[in-house]
Amino acid sequence: MDNAPPFTAFFSANMPFVARAALEQLRTWVRHNPWFQGNNTDAWFEVDSAILDRLQAEYSGEWAQLGMQVLTLQPFTFSDSRFTGSAWSQPLFGSLAALYLLNSRFLMRLLDELPIESGKMRQRLTFLVEQLIAAGAPSNYLNSNPEALERAVATQGASLFSGLLHLASDMHEGKLRQCDSGAFEVGVNLATTPGQVVFQNPLLQLIQYAPQGETQFKRPLLIVPPAINKFYILDLQPESSLVRYALEQGHPVFLVSWRNADASIANATWDDYVEKGIIEAIKVTQSISGQEQLNLLGYCVGGTLLSCGLGVLAARGEKPAASLTLLVTLLDFEDAGVLNVFVDEEIVSYRERTIGGGGGNYGLFRGEDMGNTFSLLRPNELWWNYGVEKYLKGQKPRPLDLLYWNNDSTHLPGPMYCWYMRHTYLQNDLKSGKQQVCGETLDLGKLDMPTYLVGTREDHIVPWRGAFASSRLLKGPTRFVLGASGHIAGVINPPAKKKRSYWTNAELPGAPDDWFAGAEEHAGSWWGDWAEWLAKTSGERGVPVTNLGSSDYPPLEAAPGSYVKQRD
Repeated sequence: MDNAPPFTAFFSANMPFVARAALEQLRTWVRHNPWFQGNNTDAWFEVDSAILDRLQAEYSGEWAQLGMQVLTLQPFTFSDSRFTGSAWSQPLFGSLAALYLLNSRFLMRLLDELPIESGKMRQRLTFLVEQLIAAGAPSNYLNSNPEALERAVATQGASLFSGLLHLASDMHEGKLRQCDSGAFEVGVNLATTPGQVVFQNPLLQLIQYAPQGETQFKRPLLIVPPAINKFYILDLQPESSLVRYALEQGHPVFLVSWRNADASIANATWDDYVEKGIIEAIKVTQSISGQEQLNLLGYCVGGTLLSCGLGVLAARGEKPAASLTLLVTLLDFEDAGVLNVFVDEEIVSYRERTIGGGGGNYGLFRGEDMGNTFSLLRPNELWWNYGVEKYLKGQKPRPLDLLYWNNDSTHLPGPMYCWYMRHTYLQNDLKSGKQQVCGETLDLGKLDMPTYLVGTREDHIVPWRGAFASSRLLKGPTRFVLGASGHIAGVINPPAKKKRSYWTNAELPGAPDDWFAGAEEHAGSWWGDWAEWLAKTSGERGVPVTNLGSSDYPPLEAAPGSYVKQRD
């Protein structure tokens, strides 16, 4: 992209939108962008003149109204959270914001008119233009942000000095930190549910938690979080901990705490994570609990790994799952969401050569890279707004446990990461029934346990329709539930807070939109619905097991363990 014209060659928030000029300048930029090489991109910009004339006429009408508002000194009001402060109501800065929003809207409308046949190419272009629009907001720049200017005057420049310190700190860490690093401490005010590490190997620690009720089901629940971030998203503070909630419902809980990969495991593969991670955790949990069948739960990539492990065991004639819960998990990657824009053969091959073991080159996929990518999927909510608050206004971000966790990313071994990219996002091999994993042919159709699938309606990482697609692969009785909000807030939604809502439908038609058309919305959290469902596969209740571990697997250290505290 070094030789590509900058985005600003065809878009400016401060200049009137001209449809034909924008079309030609965008054509030039796309022609030089490596993401679109090998495509006949010129054909994308053959837009009918009548369409361009209509767009320009509609724009000119709205621009004239905006000009009249400025000339008559009428105050501005905005619903966009970037411009809701009173300082944006005055004519000078309000007109900048209004012109930016007008230009942005018509640029996206122009994009909609382009005859791009490839869904992926359209998705890529839309993503890039959305990044351009987000970056171009007048709120992002000191000279056009009245709130930042007022704060600089009020603090006699101290806010700008603080902003520079924030910027230097973030540049040193290689990420835009959305929560102060000293706001929380794992094991002190996060991940505090009592328990013991009862097993560890180079990839994981297995935690067994102490019971939290007077009675307890016999069958344990084994939780597999994603390896991309640390497990304590499921055990934040006590009032929002899914781990603690499950314990309070009477479930014995075991949980996988993945290691933050370093050079010692840089050559670990996907097969290693399945065999030495998933399958090993299942075997140890079976041994300690004395139960052959377990309730199993996987979150995001943890659910993908868990399903692969169960598929491998099924090929070996073993069925350890009494039930399976998959939270915002993809098994069929046909609808993989906006992350798909980052994956193609060239990108995956490059990673395989540099960190995936190609030519003997092993390395790590850095957690900061993944974290920054996830933030840019929602640039206004997770990127630019923090830059404005921290760098322009010199303010510390508010302490929020979710955001602290979001910044506490982990590295992944190159071979494991590259296998995942190639065989899921790029080739969608898991549903084929032919993919080899751990020396076995993976057939997810052999998984016939009762399954509880959760999608979240505003998920930008795992689209809910993609999560729903697992219902067509797995053969057991399946319940699909749709939570409100997104990938994190839609999952971490404890009932006590009485927030958001969820949808259920006793029927399971083949198409997700048909499911939603017949679904019923309920106020609050889906956790209670899941607890009622899970109790049916959990066996009888009895006296809680208070002695953690066993003679074969004695406790090694107190929860949350040492792996979750590992940094670079």
